[in-house]
Amino acid sequence: MPTMDDILEHIGEFNFFQKQTFLFLALLSAAFTPIYVGIVFLAFTPDHRCRSPGVPELSHRCGWSLAEELNYTVPGPGPEGQAFPRQCRRYEVDWNQSALGCVDPLAGLAANNSLLPLGPCRYGWVYDTPGSSIVTEFNLVCTNSWMLDLFQSAVNVGFFIGSVGIGYIADRFGRKLCLLITILINASSGVLMAISPNYTWMLIFRLIQGLVSKAGWLIGYILITEFVGLSYRRTVGILYQVAFTVGLLVLAGVAYVLPHWRWLQFTVTLPNFCFLLYYWCVPESPRWLISQNKDAKAMKIIKHIAKKNGKSLPTSLQSLGSDEEVGEKLNPSFLDLVRTPQIRKHTLILMYNWFTSSVLYQGLIMYMGLAGSNIYLDFLYSALVEFPAAFLILVTIDRVGRRHPWAASNMVAGAACLASVFIPEDLRWLRVTVVCLGRMGITMAYEMVCLVNAELYPTCISCSWPGCWRTGVIAPRDQREDFA
Repeated sequence: MPTMDDILEHIGEFNFFQKQTFLFLALLSAAFTPIYVGIVFLAFTPDHRCRSPGVPELSHRCGWSLAEELNYTVPGPGPEGQAFPRQCRRYEVDWNQSALGCVDPLAGLAANNSLLPLGPCRYGWVYDTPGSSIVTEFNLVCTNSWMLDLFQSAVNVGFFIGSVGIGYIADRFGRKLCLLITILINASSGVLMAISPNYTWMLIFRLIQGLVSKAGWLIGYILITEFVGLSYRRTVGILYQVAFTVGLLVLAGVAYVLPHWRWLQFTVTLPNFCFLLYYWCVPESPRWLISQNKDAKAMKIIKHIAKKNGKSLPTSLQSLGSDEEVGEKLNPSFLDLVRTPQIRKHTLILMYNWFTSSVLYQGLIMYMGLAGSNIYLDFLYSALVEFPAAFLILVTIDRVGRRHPWAASNMVAGAACLASVFIPEDLRWLRVTVVCLGRMGITMAYEMVCLVNAELYPTCISCSWPGCWRTGVIAPRDQREDFA
């Protein structure tokens, strides 16, 4: 009996229907960007200092510039240049007392400012930014900085759980149903996060977004690769991830225009509701239907594809056979991934690569977004290196295979990150160049592991367990320090 690949050779492997579906799903891929790396802008931590009652009035009376106000009223850096005292401690001084002068007002209180007692920021903080972020609104700095780590860890934990649970459901009950459910929950929780009255509710809705968003992205990837012919599967899989890179560029522009986190969250979330229209635009995967012995439904979709592509389906191809050559309905389980020594080896290798690629990729994105003085330009420039990474995969994968580019990209990424540790801080241009090289390498490795995962596993388990390792749960906020 003919397989789905045999049928696509006659009705079009990448014609009008597949191109249209790819465009729809590519938009879904781009819309996943704000959830995966949006914390760079949503949780931007600007320069800050303790709020001290009476300082604004004294500064106004004395006519101080901002530099003079900081010099007179804010503790200096701690030992070896640490910024902790400046940002998280205040002088225990009553700034409303009239005895304070305008020239070195603390001179009469102690021989040296370092001898003055310091206290916590009990009156809040002053942030040097025209916009707002969840950090500035909920004061997630100093002793509260762990709450920011928890915020990002929550979405990563959601990625882990959702990729397992929803991936299994997609293999068991169908791609389209799970895709629409993840879209609805993702859009709703994103809007609710934008109007959250406090940190707790914001954390809950962020976790919910994590539970569904990455699984939805993975389902979109599997769907588009199952709609196209074998000769186009690699290309559309890579281009689907290029759409994510386009989303990075768009996110940088939108974040620049909307520096207030609630409006930014609204803006990047609302378009997700439009994806519910995919109920009428994107059919179920015929490959999955065939694997579940639902041949009548699969043939109906195949005829629809043929009609969209302006092709006719020969009578000899109207009896279907599964690509996996099974005779009964397939119900996926974890045991399918470890059933034989060969597939067990593949599973362990892919799990390790999913994990390392996710941690390093997410960490480099966040490091490049926050390492410089202009997070928008740095984020934009670092995203651009992903385009040559995709191009290199496209031109090498059919010529030299998968193993060598995959191994080389991992080696380049690891070597670049290791080398960046030894580059002095004053050679920032060199450090950024090396980190961008590492970003390009890990992007290639990330795209390669997506491709190999789809090729190694049959239709009935292609959405399930391996994707759970592409979460980076332990990389919540590595961008606060040098990720390398």
